[in-house]
Amino acid sequence: MGRSPGAHSTPAPEGTSAVPGLIPDLISGLPWPRWALIAVAVAAGVLTVSCLLCVICCCCRRRHHGHRKKPRDREAVGLSSPQGTTTSAHLVQPDVDSLEGGPQHWGRLQLSLEYDFGSQEVRVGLKQATDLRAWGPGSTADPYARVSLSTQAGHRHETKVHRDTLCPMFQETCCFHVPQEELSQTTLQVQVLSFKRFSAHEPLGELSLPLGTVDLHHVLEHWYQLGPPGTVEPEAWGELCFLLYMPSSGRLTVVVLEARGLSPGLADPYVKVQLMLNQRKWKKRRTSSRRGTASPYFNEAFSFLVPFSQIQSVDLVLAVWARGPQFRAECVGKVLLGARASGQPLQHWADMLAHARRPVAQWHHLQLPGEVDRALALKPRLRLPLPGS
Repeated sequence: MGRSPGAHSTPAPEGTSAVPGLIPDLISGLPWPRWALIAVAVAAGVLTVSCLLCVICCCCRRRHHGHRKKPRDREAVGLSSPQGTTTSAHLVQPDVDSLEGGPQHWGRLQLSLEYDFGSQEVRVGLKQATDLRAWGPGSTADPYARVSLSTQAGHRHETKVHRDTLCPMFQETCCFHVPQEELSQTTLQVQVLSFKRFSAHEPLGELSLPLGTVDLHHVLEHWYQLGPPGTVEPEAWGELCFLLYMPSSGRLTVVVLEARGLSPGLADPYVKVQLMLNQRKWKKRRTSSRRGTASPYFNEAFSFLVPFSQIQSVDLVLAVWARGPQFRAECVGKVLLGARASGQPLQHWADMLAHARRPVAQWHHLQLPGEVDRALALKPRLRLPLPGS
């Protein structure tokens, strides 16, 4: 019998397919599990995409910088081009007039003046100052004002110190006794200084106003331009440095450190420390004498028991004494601290009260003894049964 041609076809061997694949054969031949292969593939894809993104970002950045540099290079090189003459000349050398600038300004000061013909007193109202000029770019100052008259040596008024400002608001008033016949020869002098605790105070500006040129029959209030600061002459009576310490226990400690600028004709200087309570003498101490020097160093401490309830009624006076040419002890100058003080002494007293348990040291100019005594207006001494006396 006849057979059909496809009846005796040979079957395909086992394990093969009609369309063999390369990747499935490689995967099936690897000894790794399927999850490990998937992890490797994902990591490779992430790495490839990251590399492509980095290349694209670098190319874009180079193109961006290339476009920005072209105008700069063209402006820097084209100094002789007609179109860039003005701009290029301005970049190479500024105008001489711009370097010289206008007149220098030292700030302005607002004052009010009034003369009382009955009591023959000049009332000077220190309002405020603006646009003060501190030394150094971008710096600030701790300004205060010092007011005096040319005919009254040693009598002056100092405002409190204003921290970190070039536009202080003083709002203080001081009075000077000037007879009417001396007004034409009297000059009002105002110095604005920056406070320095352990060095010379920095002058910021000055104002000299002859009272003879001012109509004092009316209350005047004007802005005055400050002039350049001059050299602040040291006081003829010297300076005194001391430390104040007021712990919470109510014990006031005064450490007399040193003095300087005393008259060379004085001998054996020493310091008296005295407490006043309700305008009466209360307690006093004194340092030992220092011989043969106009800048004595003491470093002596004195402690006073002052209840906290009485601290606002206490005045502290430090007086420098020395032997004069007649071999007799005389008072060189005094410093008054307390609630009735003014200027730097008042600021020192306030710093001591505000920072308990922290010593506060400072230099002070000595004032004439008569000026301090008038400010104290002491009453006759009474023996009061006070604690710690």
